[in-house]
Amino acid sequence: RQYRHPVGYRLVEIPAGLMDHVGENPLEAAQRELSEEVGLSADTWLTLTDTFSSPGAHEENLRVFLATELHPVSRPEDLDFEEADMQIYWADRSALVDAILAGQVQSPSLVYGVLALNVAVIAGRLPALRPANAPWPARQEWVARHALQPGG
Repeated sequence: RQYRHPVGYRLVEIPAGLMDHVGENPLEAAQRELSEEVGLSADTWLTLTDTFSSPGAHEENLRVFLATELHPVSRPEDLDFEEADMQIYWADRSALVDAILAGQVQSPSLVYGVLALNVAVIAGRLPALRPANAPWPARQEWVARHALQPGG
């Protein structure tokens, strides 16, 4: 759980964050965020889904990874206030699906990720998930646009 001031709610969220610079590798950013936010590392990473969070309003695009074979690692000492204030806990996938359908959780990345994972499990499609380094055309186009801008 993490408080998000713009909406005035403490949201249930998946570990997530921004890439630190235009050319940062998305998988490395996800690995860093998993470590920083919840003190975990994963041996296996797959691409679960790619989405635009609000294509009518801004260009943000998200990649949700499925990290498995988790093990604990040390969280950095110099956490931002946002990360230090997080409540970290495990949640059952079926309970999260129920909470999504009941309107009790609204974080877009959690909703996208949990529902995509649930579909993949039910349809027997986990072995068919894309590798973590699968092409991400929306991100590649974004990087190309911003690399050409001054200060990009």
